[in-house]
Amino acid sequence: MITDFLHRRQLAQIGRDVGARLDAHPRVQQIAFDDVTVPMQVYCYQDFMSRSECAELIRAIDADAVPSELYRSGKGDESEFRTSYSCNLDRWDPDVLRIDDRICALTGLDPRHGETLQGQRYAVGQQFKPHHDFFHTDQPYWPKERKAGGQRSWTAMVFLNEPEGGGETEFPQLSFKMMPRTGMLLIWNNMMPDGRPNLHLLHSGNPVTRGTKYIITKWFRRGFWL
Repeated sequence: MITDFLHRRQLAQIGRDVGARLDAHPRVQQIAFDDVTVPMQVYCYQDFMSRSECAELIRAIDADAVPSELYRSGKGDESEFRTSYSCNLDRWDPDVLRIDDRICALTGLDPRHGETLQGQRYAVGQQFKPHHDFFHTDQPYWPKERKAGGQRSWTAMVFLNEPEGGGETEFPQLSFKMMPRTGMLLIWNNMMPDGRPNLHLLHSGNPVTRGTKYIITKWFRRGFWL
C-alpha cells in the first residue's frame, strides 16, 4: 500500500534525524555490535538523571504501580510473560515533565509523538520475557494502535536504581546485556534504516535475583500519540 510505504519513509527519516542528534552529542555513546551486519542504533547516556531525580520517580512508581499490562497475541498462556508492576506517570507533574522534556530535547522529537512516561518495578523473580517494542501489524491490537500514532520508532529507558542481583536488559540476538546503572539512559531505534521493524532488537527484562529494580520507559510513535 502507498500509505504503508510513506509511513516507512517517515520512520526511516525519524531514525536518521534522531541518530544524527545522538551521534553529535558529546555525552552519548553508541554501542557497537561487531557480529551484526544490520546497522544498529543503540546508545547509552551515563548520568542522564541525577540520583535525587531517580528517587523522586521511584516514590511515584511505588505510589501507583499495578500489575503490568501486556499487548496480547492470543497465543497460549501469557500470564508469566510480563510479571512486573508498572504505572503511567502523571504527565504534567513537574518532576515527571522535567524528565519527559529532557528526553524529547535529546531526541529532537515533538512531545506529541511520545507516549506517557511509564514507570516499572521488578521485585525478585519478576521479569519481562523477550519481546519487541514495535507493534506486530498482524496482531489484534494493531488496528487500535494504528489510529493512535501508529508504529513505535524509538525507545528511551532510564534505570532508576541498581538491584543487588539480576535485572539486566538483554538483547539475545545481539549477545548483549546491560546491567542496571542508576541514572543511565539506554535508547534505541526499533526500526531498520529503511523504516521496517528491526527484528534483531528483541529484548528482555531479566528476572531480578536480589533487591528491586526500577526503570522508566518512554516510547515514541511515527505520528502524534497525543
